[in-house]
Amino acid sequence: MQHRIVVLGAGYTGASVAGRLARRLRREDVAITLVSAEPDFVERVRLHQLAAGQDLTPRPLGEMFAGTGVELRTAKVTAVDADRRTVAVDGPDGPGELAYDTLVHALGSGWDNQGVPGTAEHAHQVAGRPGALRLRERLAALEAGRPVLVVGGGLTGLETVTEIAEARPDLDVALAARGGLGDWLSPKGARHLRKVVDRLGITVHEHTAVTEVAADHATTADGTRIPAAVTVWTTGFAVHPIAGATTLETSGTGQIVVDGTMRSVSHPDVYAVGDAALATGPGGKPLRMSCASGIPTAWQAADAIAARLTGGKVPEVPLRYFNQCVSLGRKEGLIQFVTADDRAVDAALTGRLAAVYKELICKGAAWGVAHPTIGMPTRRRRVTARPAPSAPSAPSGPAVGTPA
Repeated sequence: MQHRIVVLGAGYTGASVAGRLARRLRREDVAITLVSAEPDFVERVRLHQLAAGQDLTPRPLGEMFAGTGVELRTAKVTAVDADRRTVAVDGPDGPGELAYDTLVHALGSGWDNQGVPGTAEHAHQVAGRPGALRLRERLAALEAGRPVLVVGGGLTGLETVTEIAEARPDLDVALAARGGLGDWLSPKGARHLRKVVDRLGITVHEHTAVTEVAADHATTADGTRIPAAVTVWTTGFAVHPIAGATTLETSGTGQIVVDGTMRSVSHPDVYAVGDAALATGPGGKPLRMSCASGIPTAWQAADAIAARLTGGKVPEVPLRYFNQCVSLGRKEGLIQFVTADDRAVDAALTGRLAAVYKELICKGAAWGVAHPTIGMPTRRRRVTARPAPSAPSAPSGPAVGTPA
């Protein structure tokens, strides 16, 4: 009888888990189902490029996983019953239900409008492909000289505003940031960022909180109106709401609380990876929502699942950061080296070399997902363990608490 593994979400983390498990487990022993709302793999780290008018290489999931033994199910996840071990889905053939022995929750996150009035009606976002395509269409229709405002001075905001400014130098592009421009960077990194922003002609509103968005402007906390024919909202991400409607233990952010192997602390047959998981890194700090966090958690979960099913030693590799990679248009980049817990150090790579570095990172991440069978061992391990008990039991490894 095959052990049923269902992976929800086929982004960087979910696709990585499915491919890694296919490399380690025998097809006779496991049935791996990958559920994706879209038929193509979405390179989320490139959606700002898509919005700015660039065409991305199509990556059909069916082709990526052909011959791997992974079954692709194109459907939207509508509910998870963690006690019955079932997932409700709605696809081209209508609603259905999937039963699992092991579940990997990798549904990730979407944009977070933070409840600011007018954002839902008037703001655009690049957290998903449909949103990026809508922004692309809107930008393409803008006449020269029209104002575009990007709200949010984090990595997504910086990449979006510089990409738009480079692609459309005829537009009046601005950035609104709650803090100072790049104030988390090293002095070298911050200087380079300002230099690129100035060269691209981007107007920066620092220490500015946007409190309302209208069709033609945004209003700040002090009542100032910033003209904006298009407002792009990039102030952070909100986790997918599915987990919060289950009996899984979740944090205040809606993320699934996991141990060091990405296993749910309340349901041992459930794992969570990427943005869906409340995982900790050095110093007990929660990992930030990012591809840099997501892929290592995917590897951790896949290796732990394979080890537990085959009776091997469960690996628990400490998760840490090395750098923050920021594209600043197609010709410039910034690689800010950081401590293990994601604090900037003096060292930073800038300019064209940094842009090439970031491009290689993006290509490498997509290539790893698109070639899940590369490096497949000639002898995969036999599953020896039985499915986990339906009643919650104590998880292995240190538990992660909800951050204050």
